[in-house]
Amino acid sequence: MLYLIASIVYFVNIPFGFWRKSTRKFSFAWFASIHIPVFISIGLRYISGIETRFINILIFVTVFFAGQISGKYCYVFYHSRKPPEVNE
Repeated sequence: MLYLIASIVYFVNIPFGFWRKSTRKFSFAWFASIHIPVFISIGLRYISGIETRFINILIFVTVFFAGQISGKYCYVFYHSRKPPEVNE
């Protein structure tokens, strides 16, 4: 159950990392893109009944930041691609 919820937290964080990269640093949107998934993660952990042990928190913090970083890299990859040239 722990790894299932950790995977969900990872995949939930990817769009928030994508959004975070497109915002100005320390703006309200930047703050929200980091803290909304924190509440989602805590809620999922609470609903699933996962114990609050050090190793469990470490796993969730790791997948949280991995999801944020993956979303950032998706944003960079998506916006680094050049649109196809149209020859008329």
